[in-house]
Amino acid sequence: MADKTTIDQTTIGTTRRTLLVGSAAGLAVATFPAPAVHAQAAWPKERPVKIVVPFPAGAANDAMGRIAGQRIQDKLGATVVVENRPGGSAVIGTTAVLHAPPDGYTLLASAFNHIVLNLVVSGVSFDPQKDFEVVARTAKAPLVMVMAPNRPEKSVAEVIAAAKAQPDKWTFAVAALGAPSHLAAIDFLRRAGLDITISPYRGTAPALTDVMGGHVQLLIDSSFALLPSARDGKVKALGIASPERSKLAPEIPTIAETGMPGYQWQSWYGIWAPKGTPLPILEQVNAIMREAMADPEVLKRLEATLLEPVIETIDETRSYIAREVPRLAALLESVNFKPQ
Repeated sequence: MADKTTIDQTTIGTTRRTLLVGSAAGLAVATFPAPAVHAQAAWPKERPVKIVVPFPAGAANDAMGRIAGQRIQDKLGATVVVENRPGGSAVIGTTAVLHAPPDGYTLLASAFNHIVLNLVVSGVSFDPQKDFEVVARTAKAPLVMVMAPNRPEKSVAEVIAAAKAQPDKWTFAVAALGAPSHLAAIDFLRRAGLDITISPYRGTAPALTDVMGGHVQLLIDSSFALLPSARDGKVKALGIASPERSKLAPEIPTIAETGMPGYQWQSWYGIWAPKGTPLPILEQVNAIMREAMADPEVLKRLEATLLEPVIETIDETRSYIAREVPRLAALLESVNFKPQ
């Protein structure tokens, strides 16, 4: 099945929002000794560290970027600025980091979609695996599928039947090309044998707004982004793309149990740096993030939105990504998807 992807022109554009991260005294911390910096002894005190988030403020990427900024600031006495640079399916902000000096003063707080940008977005000339340094994965979250509130269907099985009967009446919104919502939508349509339009947006918020308004019918995205609206009745939660029901949202069935066995997708978030950033700096930031993800106060914040901590070394994250990219590439190839 060929993917019918269209770009919603109302969502294309670039905005910036810069925030100086404030202090957060009083948080309990675990002990993860940071590696010595050696030749980079002045880092990061000579000027501010900038963390670029290639998505709008308020997204899970943004939240994790701000946690990272806060911890770097608190642990190292640095001034940290978080800058939102959305647009181009995350390419605009990502490219800014790609071309930044590899000195530790510019970091990227992105997500799952970073590793497949060159596979889904036309004109991307860089290789996310070769042209960036992995710093850390920080958190993950199961995806939740929601539907416009004006639709009568009550389950995934009913949605599949209705979309097969009238495919022109259905549109699947996704947060961005290459976002987990995009790959999960492709997989859903492939498994269901559906051929409906996938419409990428510039972030989850505008996509969710259109679903709430009934302008598009389906959206699958991070539990962080969609659960509040589902619980408020602004959208209908069809299911969660996890092996089992979540203990934090037991009222939402798994998508597997509502009509699509074996369907599982999650989003995850991480930090990268420009290629050539010194390893001691990467290791120091990795250690700070491992510490943060073990902090009871941070865990409470994550749990409230169904985010789960990820505590990995740089090598563990590299290995994880090396396994994921071929799997995702194979999915895209199976539906003859071409970068757009």
